[in-house]
Amino acid sequence: MMRSLRSAFVRALGAAVVTAAALAGAACGGGANAPAATAAGDVATLDPATTGAVTGRVVLTGTPPAAQTIRVDGDKTCATLVPGAARKTESYVVGDGGTLANVFVYVKTGLEGRSFPVPSEPVVIDQQRCWYTPRVVGVRVGQPFQVLNSDPLLHNVRAEAAINQPFNQGQPVQGVRYSHTFSTDEVMVALRCDVHAWMNAWVGVMNHPYFAVTGADGTFSLPNLPAGTYTVEAWHEAAGTTTGTVTVTAQGTATLALSFTVPAA
Repeated sequence: MMRSLRSAFVRALGAAVVTAAALAGAACGGGANAPAATAAGDVATLDPATTGAVTGRVVLTGTPPAAQTIRVDGDKTCATLVPGAARKTESYVVGDGGTLANVFVYVKTGLEGRSFPVPSEPVVIDQQRCWYTPRVVGVRVGQPFQVLNSDPLLHNVRAEAAINQPFNQGQPVQGVRYSHTFSTDEVMVALRCDVHAWMNAWVGVMNHPYFAVTGADGTFSLPNLPAGTYTVEAWHEAAGTTTGTVTVTAQGTATLALSFTVPAA
């Protein structure tokens, strides 16, 4: 009889603890990897006949500062992974004709009230040879975001979010992944490595799929955009932001030229 009462008490206590933990998690927003709340509005079902595209190029006016040499020989393993134990800064990656790489381009206004399906496949930033690659990415609210450590050494990824929940995660061994889900849109979230101060990357968190990152030729494309008029913003880590307005017609392609000026020293 006493054994039965004791078992019932333990079961009841366990259920109470689980319930309390669930309530606490809900009160605190569910933690860093909690699923994001569904955005307002119905999920958009787009008829391709009613959509168009925006294409363009981003250029830089002026002469950017010369790339600086980064010594990585403070970490002996990094020194063996990086040729010459040194890298060059990539604050400005400029191509022929002033084309600017690593610019995050996105629709800033014009999509209010719409929601779009969220991809289930993760966006991944890798740590290779003591460097983040790619340097700039975009991810959807609610989409898995992962940081992979491909180096045989300790990294520590720190997200400096101003709106989303920051995180600070050690990655002590090769092959380890850290997964995170952002809960709201934010441009941009900076990533740093607390072990290697020269490592930087940026994440644009979007509540829609209309964003891109420019390559070496400075070009971008925003396909399958519903017909309408939009403000498009371009963000760059050193040059700041610039915007343009564009009107998209059904089955049409609008072009948009965006430019930055090197900030005064």
